[in-house]
Amino acid sequence: MTVTDDLRCMGFSGGPLTFGGAWGRSVEQRGDSQFLVFEGVDGAVSTWTYGQFDDVVSRVAGTLSSRGVTAGSAVHMALANSPAFVAVWLAAVRLGAWVVPSDPLGSVAELEGHIRRTGPVVGVCASQRSDVYQQACGGIQAVQVDEQDPGLPSLLGDPFTSWSRPGPTDRAAVMFTSGTTGDPKGVEVTQANYAFAGRTMALAAGLDETDRQLVVLPMFHVNAQYYSFASAIWVGASVALMPSFSASGFLPQAARYGATAASLFAAPLRMILARGASVEGLRLRHCWYAQNITADQYSMVSEWFGCRPRQLYGMTETIPAVLTEETEDPEPSSMGRVTAGCVVDVQRPDGTSVDIGEVGEVVVGGKRGMTLFAGYLDDAATTEASFRDGWFLTGDRARRDDTDRHYFDGRRSDVLKVAGENVSVVEVEAVLAQHPGVLEAAVIGRDDEIRDELPVAFVVADPSTHPPSVADLNQWCTERLAKVKRPVEITFLDELPRTSVGKIRKFLLHHPGPARKPE
Repeated sequence: MTVTDDLRCMGFSGGPLTFGGAWGRSVEQRGDSQFLVFEGVDGAVSTWTYGQFDDVVSRVAGTLSSRGVTAGSAVHMALANSPAFVAVWLAAVRLGAWVVPSDPLGSVAELEGHIRRTGPVVGVCASQRSDVYQQACGGIQAVQVDEQDPGLPSLLGDPFTSWSRPGPTDRAAVMFTSGTTGDPKGVEVTQANYAFAGRTMALAAGLDETDRQLVVLPMFHVNAQYYSFASAIWVGASVALMPSFSASGFLPQAARYGATAASLFAAPLRMILARGASVEGLRLRHCWYAQNITADQYSMVSEWFGCRPRQLYGMTETIPAVLTEETEDPEPSSMGRVTAGCVVDVQRPDGTSVDIGEVGEVVVGGKRGMTLFAGYLDDAATTEASFRDGWFLTGDRARRDDTDRHYFDGRRSDVLKVAGENVSVVEVEAVLAQHPGVLEAAVIGRDDEIRDELPVAFVVADPSTHPPSVADLNQWCTERLAKVKRPVEITFLDELPRTSVGKIRKFLLHHPGPARKPE
């Protein structure tokens, strides 16, 4: 059976099998139609049609090629939302290369880790953060760009014309995502994965060429890539890209640019309710969101947005959101039903399906490198361990009702959801434990009305050294962790509560007793 046959058996038919092919089709069919609108931090607005932006992509590809990028090369990116991010991403995809997007505000240690593990030929960073990037890049070629300059002068070279034809299973990206190990896993995303995400999410949202996506979530995150940009490109729709999320600015931006679709998390929705206000002239007919909000919050959001947002569930590894609420009468407390074209089950540890109302683990079926991620970068053992009998094990628990709606029932104990971002407590614990004055550390999540969960740390000082202060550890974490991963509270304990075999009893840390200040 060929790759094409495999994909068609899974419902992936009727369009290009690569992301580069999807872009090329929209350029050919929608060349004179608007593709991208970008509002800079100064309020200046720039626009491109599909044809105009394809010219930009060609010239950026010329620059990457002149720097040694060929099919199979890696291109590292540390860029905020900007035309530069979109252009480098699409240029690399069309060249048959692959991108490694990192949090542009990540620490030197985080950026260095991503670069070291992927071996990029070239890196692209913002000129205003180049000092941090230079410390992390380890001597690779670095192109500095002004993210707010829509002209992209440092990225534009001679137009590239000798395009290759990447295959569906060729790598298009490695997305680093915090897991339950201290070293974040690199998720391998293929050309077919991006195309499948675009097709599936466009169908789920009912998108067509008349729609406009409003993108405010960070582009280095899969939500913006899979759910917004890939779906828009698949149908030839347009995108209004904002440099960052603004709670007070979101609805005015949606009205100003005639957005019809958007994607958010629960935390931004709460922030909009807390700091925003209803506006006139909205055209929103659809909005995805992840994680629960209260019934009152949902009612108010629906009133302000003029549409009923629909919850979804997905991971970097699952590619599209594999569970999505439907347009008609969405249930705000539900993760949704199985998305058309996806395969989902809820199973017991022995691999059997749970009964209605019984809690089990959400598992996802599909073909690796096509409708599921290809694997974890240079980690075959972890890749194999994440599957059971062909099912990808998400580690998230849910129950389903007799209408096939799914309801979330807890997550992996070692991963927190902080404002929609996965934060590995193991990674945070490892950073704290590396401090010379720390004997050991444990991190748990504390519920937060706005950001869902927040990491809080419990530390045992090394008695053989001068103990650090809370300020010392805060500075230590600031230098080594992105802001979303830093503990919002650090408590010193004489010892961590343990079982008889030495395992930390983390549930006791929710009520740890009196804190001890280091002497």
